[in-house]
Amino acid sequence: MTDFYIREARPGDVQTILDLILELAIYEKAPEQVKATPEIVSLIDLQPQQTAFPQFGSVLQLLQNLFKSPSAYALLAFSASDEPIGFALYFFNFSTWTGRPGIYLEDIYVKEAFRKLGIGKALFGQLGKIAQEKECPRVDWSVLKWNQPSIDFYEKALDATRMEEWLGMRLEGDRIRNLDKFLIPNVAPNSV
Repeated sequence: MTDFYIREARPGDVQTILDLILELAIYEKAPEQVKATPEIVSLIDLQPQQTAFPQFGSVLQLLQNLFKSPSAYALLAFSASDEPIGFALYFFNFSTWTGRPGIYLEDIYVKEAFRKLGIGKALFGQLGKIAQEKECPRVDWSVLKWNQPSIDFYEKALDATRMEEWLGMRLEGDRIRNLDKFLIPNVAPNSV
């Protein structure tokens, strides 16, 4: 018998998800990078087009992207006394090599006091079940190079394979907008 349970996140869980995201960011030594914060979650009932507060967009987008028009999904782990103790946030990607969708695990986190109790394994177990149900041949994720405890867990407990030949790349903010200079007119030649 386990002293915890896992379920899919619901719209009322946005506060919990944001709290766990912030805890994860603190663990990863990057709390200043979190744009969606628990302090503004009270505005989640607003529709994005109804708010005159653009700074609240991250929370509204989290609600939209997780529950209204999902582009991401979350699993939550709770103690037997219903305390939130961990989460996994994922989305579906697509592999041109397999010709099928896969799962990309954006974040997984278990509170420190609840580690080594099988919660991380159980979250991965649920992701594996979803991958099998959706016929996804892969579950991918990234881990910070300095996070040796997690690397050890992934390699030893899960038998995960390092993708050392790949290097992560990213564009944000102005760098995304700078891609506009490469746009071509969206005009197709006449077809007869």
